[in-house]
Amino acid sequence: MTHIPKGFEDIAVTMQQANQDILTRLHDYGYLIEDYPDFANAGNPAGIAAAKAHPMQGILKYHGLADWDWRTAFLPSISVVNDVAYSLTLVEFDPTLEQDTLILNSKPAELREVERVSQSLNAVRNLARIQSHARVISKNVVKGGKAGKGLGTSASGSAALATAAIAAAFGVDVVRNKRFVTTMARLLAGSGCRSASGGVSLWLSYPGIAHEDSFALRLDQQGQLDDMRLITIPIDSRIGLKTEQAHADAPHSPWFKTWMLHRRNEVFKVLDAVQHRDWRTVAQFAELDSIQLHAVTMTGGNDHKLFAWEPENIALFRACDDLRAEGTPVYFSTDTGPTMVLLTHKDDVAAVAERMRALNADVIESNIGDGARLIDVDVARAELGR
Repeated sequence: MTHIPKGFEDIAVTMQQANQDILTRLHDYGYLIEDYPDFANAGNPAGIAAAKAHPMQGILKYHGLADWDWRTAFLPSISVVNDVAYSLTLVEFDPTLEQDTLILNSKPAELREVERVSQSLNAVRNLARIQSHARVISKNVVKGGKAGKGLGTSASGSAALATAAIAAAFGVDVVRNKRFVTTMARLLAGSGCRSASGGVSLWLSYPGIAHEDSFALRLDQQGQLDDMRLITIPIDSRIGLKTEQAHADAPHSPWFKTWMLHRRNEVFKVLDAVQHRDWRTVAQFAELDSIQLHAVTMTGGNDHKLFAWEPENIALFRACDDLRAEGTPVYFSTDTGPTMVLLTHKDDVAAVAERMRALNADVIESNIGDGARLIDVDVARAELGR
């Protein structure tokens, strides 16, 4: 079992029951959950593989980590994978290396980044019973070139890293077990599990959950939300916002436990909407929970208030409201930062994009993305310039 933070013991029991209720609902809808694999054989100490994954955008958000080592959350969450960007990662285990190395976006990574990657690799190494350090090369690519803050590339990087490391250590067959891959993708950035799963995905989590039970599952497996389109508006954070600070602040908000207690029924409503091909209800929840997320974040400290939005966000929020009043369905979503993703119908993309450009917003049209996937090593090397 993972850690239950002090003061959350009682609500952990409630959230555990909520998790069981969600699993029951998933079963009733016919979703299949794979068994967690049992690794009888040691892995490859000199394996190599590459993978690509897209970032995600929150529908039902999360903030706060119940267990910082295992990157488990206080509550379940749902997101949509956004093909506006991708992370490409090559992992090569090498018994001759004296330590893990990380090249990120063509530059040697900072020590903290290397440490976090090593922690994720250690989980794979322990299961594979290998001791080789790894050479990791990764880069993030965004359509239009501008990422902004809050796009979710930490999630895509985590998903690509886990997928490549698993394939390098165990072979490509193990990557087919999405339950396993998503649990391991969670270890660098919690949302990485949903990037690994793809589409509109549910991440199961509560305080004290077992590692193997905190995984992600794609909900739109039959293309139920194919009519929904995404419009990304990258916006930089002028305060240098750090996601880790938001995770630390959120559980101290007086609204945090209320947010947790509402989540079971919210998951049910989004799950029902997916089954009924109701993209609009999914998008409505994305907008509502963007506001709730920031209410929690902004009330997590007495002296330090984490205001993640920038002034231009307000004008764009109002533009969404105006468009709806005119009969064009569009809903905004923001995660940790001011970058916005608008959710709309495929027939309304042009009208929404035109209105946003009129407000001098950078507009990038995109689609729902698939989960993490393996890439030919030579192709990856060529793109990474290695």
